[in-house]
Amino acid sequence: MIQAVRAFPMLLALAAMPLSAADPAERSRPTAIALVKGIPEAADTPYPGGPITLEIDATDVTRALWRVTETIPLAPGTRQLVVQLPEWIPGHHAPTGTIDQLAALKFTVAGQPVRWWRDPVEVFAFHIDLPAGATTVTASFVVTSPLQDKEGRVTMTPDMLNLQWDRMSLYPAGHYVRQIRVRPTVTLPAGWQVAGVLDVKQRTGDTVAFAETDYETLVDSPLFAGRNSRRLGLGRNVWLNLFADKPADLAITDDNVGAYKALVEEAGATFGAYHFDRYDFLLALSDRLGGIGLEHHRSSENSQEPRSLVEWKDYDWDRNVVAHEFGHSWNGKFRRPDRLWTPDYRQPMQDNLLWVYEGQNQFWGLVLAARSGIQSKDVVLGQFASYAGQFTQWPGRDWRSVEDTTFDPITNGRKPKPFASLVRNEDYYTEGALMWLEADQIIRSGTNGKKGLDDFARAFFGLTDGDWGQMPYNFDDVARTLNAVYPYDWAGFLDQRMNRPGQPAPLAGIERAGYRLVWKDEPNPYDKGRFANAKVLNLFHSLGVSLDREGRVTSSRWGSAAFDAGLVGGAKILAVNGDVYDQDALRNAIKAAKGNARPITLIIQRGDKVQSISVDYHDGLRYPWLERVDAKVRAAFDQLLAPRRVVRR
Repeated sequence: MIQAVRAFPMLLALAAMPLSAADPAERSRPTAIALVKGIPEAADTPYPGGPITLEIDATDVTRALWRVTETIPLAPGTRQLVVQLPEWIPGHHAPTGTIDQLAALKFTVAGQPVRWWRDPVEVFAFHIDLPAGATTVTASFVVTSPLQDKEGRVTMTPDMLNLQWDRMSLYPAGHYVRQIRVRPTVTLPAGWQVAGVLDVKQRTGDTVAFAETDYETLVDSPLFAGRNSRRLGLGRNVWLNLFADKPADLAITDDNVGAYKALVEEAGATFGAYHFDRYDFLLALSDRLGGIGLEHHRSSENSQEPRSLVEWKDYDWDRNVVAHEFGHSWNGKFRRPDRLWTPDYRQPMQDNLLWVYEGQNQFWGLVLAARSGIQSKDVVLGQFASYAGQFTQWPGRDWRSVEDTTFDPITNGRKPKPFASLVRNEDYYTEGALMWLEADQIIRSGTNGKKGLDDFARAFFGLTDGDWGQMPYNFDDVARTLNAVYPYDWAGFLDQRMNRPGQPAPLAGIERAGYRLVWKDEPNPYDKGRFANAKVLNLFHSLGVSLDREGRVTSSRWGSAAFDAGLVGGAKILAVNGDVYDQDALRNAIKAAKGNARPITLIIQRGDKVQSISVDYHDGLRYPWLERVDAKVRAAFDQLLAPRRVVRR
């Protein structure tokens, strides 16, 4: 208090100083320190030290810890080495490397610690000082898998694990990753089985030694392991590897295994080639392991609801991920947009043409699921309806193109948004799929049904059967191949639909295919299943909100009746028209308000404030469906989703 009093005259003096004292010329003005780029650029030359030995102890499933020992051989005379954790992971379309999970890092030479420091500009990289005569340097560290969802994706539980090599290995900078050789070994919990496409050199007890491979292939070849597993052959050296929280969840019937066998054949018929020597579906049936749907050239990383293969009909909505990721072996891995291919995991990906990589693959994932029987035709039509319905009420389309949403993985990282309908999400998946449906129907109409997008798929993805390298493409390659299938202004079509905002709702493909978007007062089969599983009340197309099981708003549609009334994310509905809130009470209130002028009265809580609001909405419950225009005629959409040469079961 005394100090404050004494300082008061000084404050008065400062206030009385002439304005010239604030002249920028009289202030301290630092200049920028130039960034020092200390990481060598990747060259297409072999790493000179020789193969790296990578040993992973994955036995501590109680604490979910991965213990890593990595021995890196050195070229003669090496005095400094830069190693780095992968940052830009293929398939993620963003810098999602898990540097935050790497801990207890030490580097030693001949058992003695050596100095290291993190690069201050590229923080995924570590510089190591090496003594004269060093022949190898050993890195040891712990990777801390999240134990709960709020910490990140869980990759290890007491019953299973998902080993992703990019999270637990460092690689030398300065070389294409395909030029770095690795000899990996994993020690598993006692009795666990393991699956993945890496060749097993030897298994001694619970330690599995894999054959030497290159680092690019290693990162692209994850493992699943667990105590409850099942391995099923699907033909063409393709395998379905199941891992479950409980043994009973592995009990898929032979008839339903037949759908996965049909998927393998339908994909081959669609794309006209196979770009792998073998392929392993890695599928976790779990609500404990973190959810995942990630593509690889010769395998997938997928998860579904625990009972999705046993309660086949009830979980019809949940099974598309396997068909989608399988399609990526052709579209995304063998063929990839040119600016998404990178020589290492340091160079940023530029996320171009994801409406081909992901959007067309979303289309094929749905089509192949229906053709094979992994999902029913009605559920697949429901998914298309869900996409189409959303974009009829998606004001972000007025200012933001589909192509611009391809940067969303980088700019947003899949974080929740307060008004996704205004700012958009990664819409290149779903609006991309609807655009490719329209392209298919343009080809079918122009060729009297003799050709379709299948012909594009064979011409574009069916090159060099058996090749599991990479063949990048650009916009012109896509348009040129489409023109070879059916002459049309494809460059203009793609540019208009994908690169320009303010387009009409993407319903043209559905309408060309003999269907139309209609609205009903109950969810379609796809939406019904996913809403029920999540126990949410989705009123996006009516009131304009989605609610969790407690009545809390999880999203609010921009410009909806709820939005206009101030019902936004985080608010909780306590009462509906004077009655305590439950889902049926709100549904009934929406039905009762249809066609009259009485608003729906809600009592809501937001933070520590409780208030009553009136929602002026009178159009009833609305959910999107697709309906055949002529119920008596087999439509082009029906033909598209029908099996090709495969007889299922």
